[in-house]
Amino acid sequence: METAFRKIDIDKYDEEVLRDEDLYDADPRDPGQVLEEARQRQAAVRSSLAKNDTAGALAVILDNAPYGPNVDEAKQITLSTLLTILNSTKATEITSVIKALTPDAQDTLMKYIYKGMAMPGWGDISGSVLLGWHEKLTEVAGVGSIVRAITDRRIV
Repeated sequence: METAFRKIDIDKYDEEVLRDEDLYDADPRDPGQVLEEARQRQAAVRSSLAKNDTAGALAVILDNAPYGPNVDEAKQITLSTLLTILNSTKATEITSVIKALTPDAQDTLMKYIYKGMAMPGWGDISGSVLLGWHEKLTEVAGVGSIVRAITDRRIV
């Protein structure tokens, strides 16, 4: 049975198709620059964690997060660094760390929590860690943070 007809991209013939690049502006930075910034932030986070400055480390990694196409390696570095921060934070400190973040950083954190939950087997992080952060973040930022994280087209 011939199934090659199913591999045709019919959207390329439709003039009114809605693409991701029509919904938001692409990251204006060069992909190489984004990757270098992600590596620099990873080093800054390590030094902040060595000083027990979890809030500072989280603020650094959430600032100007990579999004859009062609920056997959930077996205992976940022995600793994963020998961390291979440995993190394004591449960009693989570609420105070979240309150120290700006509302935009809280929304970005929510995106990364959902991205961590989407990983197969949740990667190297325990499910209870991600769910605990999600619970505390929802208490502080409200349900609106969930809605903003899910509806934002800029995928981290």
